[in-house]
Amino acid sequence: MFIFGSILSPWAWILILVLALILFGPGKLPELGKGLGKAIRGFKEEVKDKEDNVE
Repeated sequence: MFIFGSILSPWAWILILVLALILFGPGKLPELGKGLGKAIRGFKEEVKDKEDNVE
């Protein structure tokens, strides 16, 4: 069980952001965000391609 009740609560997101700042520093966060965005985009494209091939 989460301490804050739900991963979607604002306090959980604040905690995640603070931990990311501590672990990676403010200079690396834009790089990490860009990499995460590319990964999510690539995943969505692959899922869409698979769905198109099934139909």
